[in-house]
Amino acid sequence: METCPDLFELSDGTFAVIGTDRTEELDALLPPDAARADYERIVVITRDTLLRAKRDIPDA
Repeated sequence: METCPDLFELSDGTFAVIGTDRTEELDALLPPDAARADYERIVVITRDTLLRAKRDIPDA
Protein backbone atom coordinates (compact mmCIF):
# COMPACT_ATOMS: atom_id res chain seq x y z
CA MET A 1 0.00 0.00 0.00
CA GLU A 2 1.38 3.39 -1.00
CA THR A 3 1.01 6.23 1.48
CA CYS A 4 1.59 9.81 0.51
CA PRO A 5 -0.03 13.23 0.78
CA ASP A 6 -3.25 13.56 -1.17
CA LEU A 7 -6.08 16.00 -1.76
CA PHE A 8 -9.47 14.81 -2.94
CA GLU A 9 -13.06 15.96 -3.31
CA LEU A 10 -15.74 14.39 -1.14
CA SER A 11 -19.25 13.64 -2.35
CA ASP A 12 -20.61 16.77 -0.62
CA GLY A 13 -18.23 19.06 -2.55
CA THR A 14 -15.77 19.66 0.30
CA PHE A 15 -12.12 18.69 -0.03
CA ALA A 16 -10.10 16.43 2.25
CA VAL A 17 -6.34 16.64 2.69
CA ILE A 18 -4.07 13.81 3.77
CA GLY A 19 -0.79 15.24 4.94
CA THR A 20 1.57 15.60 7.85
CA ASP A 21 0.07 17.14 10.98
CA ARG A 22 2.42 19.98 11.95
CA THR A 23 0.01 21.95 14.12
CA GLU A 24 2.22 22.04 17.19
CA GLU A 25 5.22 23.25 15.19
CA LEU A 26 3.47 25.84 13.01
CA ASP A 27 0.61 27.17 15.15
CA ALA A 28 2.65 30.00 16.66
CA LEU A 29 3.95 30.94 13.20
CA LEU A 30 0.56 31.63 11.60
CA PRO A 31 0.38 35.08 10.01
CA PRO A 32 -1.71 37.70 11.85
CA ASP A 33 -4.62 37.33 9.42
CA ALA A 34 -4.84 33.54 9.89
CA ALA A 35 -6.63 31.71 12.67
CA ARG A 36 -7.27 28.10 13.62
CA ALA A 37 -10.20 26.73 15.62
CA ASP A 38 -9.46 24.20 18.37
CA TYR A 39 -10.85 21.39 16.21
CA GLU A 40 -8.71 22.33 13.18
CA ARG A 41 -5.20 21.10 12.44
CA ILE A 42 -2.42 22.52 10.28
CA VAL A 43 -1.69 19.87 7.68
CA VAL A 44 1.27 20.12 5.33
CA ILE A 45 1.40 18.66 1.83
CA THR A 46 4.13 18.98 -0.75
CA ARG A 47 3.97 21.57 -3.51
CA ASP A 48 4.02 18.74 -6.03
CA THR A 49 0.93 17.19 -4.44
CA LEU A 50 -1.01 20.43 -4.70
CA LEU A 51 0.08 21.05 -8.29
CA ARG A 52 -0.92 17.51 -9.32
CA ALA A 53 -4.30 17.93 -7.62
CA LYS A 54 -4.95 21.23 -9.40
CA ARG A 55 -6.20 19.46 -12.53
CA ASP A 56 -8.94 17.79 -10.43
CA ILE A 57 -10.13 21.01 -8.73
CA PRO A 58 -12.90 22.78 -10.61
CA ASP A 59 -12.41 26.47 -11.52
CA ALA A 60 -15.88 27.39 -10.32
